[in-house]
Amino acid sequence: MATGLAAPLAAPDVAPIQRRTLRLLFVTQIIGGIGVTIGVAVGALLASDIAGTAVAGLVSSAAVVGGALLAVPVTRIMTGHGRRPGLVVAYLTGAAGGALVVLAAVTRWVPLLFLGMLLFGGGSAANLQARYAAVDLAAPARRGRQLSLIVWATTIGAVAAPNFASFADRVTSGWGLPTLAGPFAFSAVALVLAAGVILALLRPDPLLTARRLAAAASPAGVPAAASPAGVPGAAGPVGTPAIPVVAPVSTARRGAGMRAAWSVVRARPAARLGMVAVAVGHLVMVAVMVMTPVRLHEWHDDADVLRVVGLVLSLHIAGMYALAPVAGWLTDRVGRRAVILGGVGLLLAACAVAGTAGHHTARLSVGLFLLGLGWSGTMVAGSTLLSESVPVGIRPSVQGLSDLTMGLAGAAAGAVSGFVVEAAGYPVLTLFAAVAVVPLVTLALRPVPMGAPDEED
Repeated sequence: MATGLAAPLAAPDVAPIQRRTLRLLFVTQIIGGIGVTIGVAVGALLASDIAGTAVAGLVSSAAVVGGALLAVPVTRIMTGHGRRPGLVVAYLTGAAGGALVVLAAVTRWVPLLFLGMLLFGGGSAANLQARYAAVDLAAPARRGRQLSLIVWATTIGAVAAPNFASFADRVTSGWGLPTLAGPFAFSAVALVLAAGVILALLRPDPLLTARRLAAAASPAGVPAAASPAGVPGAAGPVGTPAIPVVAPVSTARRGAGMRAAWSVVRARPAARLGMVAVAVGHLVMVAVMVMTPVRLHEWHDDADVLRVVGLVLSLHIAGMYALAPVAGWLTDRVGRRAVILGGVGLLLAACAVAGTAGHHTARLSVGLFLLGLGWSGTMVAGSTLLSESVPVGIRPSVQGLSDLTMGLAGAAAGAVSGFVVEAAGYPVLTLFAAVAVVPLVTLALRPVPMGAPDEED
């Protein structure tokens, strides 16, 4: 499944490869966004129906844990064979999980529901890993914008997907499937389609191409004057020093596992800030988002709740993805750290609005929209900072470690959120979520070097 190149590519060949890669990732993000979000929209409701409200948070967190854990084997595949096989494996795992959730809904067997949601997280893992494939060949001055373009592509499918949940439920009811099972059947089909498109068309592989270009620029591993994208001396974001471009090692490090990735991140303050920004932003978003459908169910009846949940989550997902290009542009223009701090401010505002919304659906919708905006800022700026702060030889492992950390943080938040809501209520949950951003603020306010990684470290 790996894509190889017969000979090192010259720098002028990179631009069309990057354009083709971005177009393909854009399309598959739309398909994958539909597949993942239809299931996410009803996952907590289905779990609450089968296992109860307190367990609903645990079931929802299973998908987050699954996506996080899958990041480890997926990044190992990418390190050895490129982006294409890793993305295919992740999408197919998510599709298998969707099929198991349907079976669990039919049998009402809670352990099977947990297993299905665990595997269903593979779809999210694929969508998240795709953002890194967008910057393998990107020029340094455009990394934030090109990464955010792939994040934004999810908008087209994800914003509409929650509103398809009711339609999918009606269609599949004629097949004998129970209520809320249909959306997961649609999810499985969409994720299989995304895997097929990646398998057939992601050629040449962007990560393997970046390594071949690095080898051509610096066969002996000595830092070169040209970037992997063939753009010499691109400047960093406004307000930060210009980023000196260093040619990375030409081949993957065979021992580049999670332990080696952690050593690299620990030694680089910029990489640490990027990883913590992604993890904390995701933790706050998941904690509040997964319990919002349950909150809405408190004052909307069964006949109306799916429609309302669809509208509220559509606004939330629009906040996450629709303005991602703006976050990417700001990341390149004003700096990674400034956008991270802006995202933190939006997360705090979201917790305040959602937590004080009471039973006002419109105000809760505004809070969820702000929650999505804050997540977008921390995700785009944090991912860009992390990717450019480590050498390309170990980059997939570091990116996998970041997604693992992000997923486990979100899973912990999702697992606890159901118990917090049942014991103390939704407003207390939003207060706890706001407190969780304090460590990120402390880290972001410290001076952080913004230079390129030293390959000799």
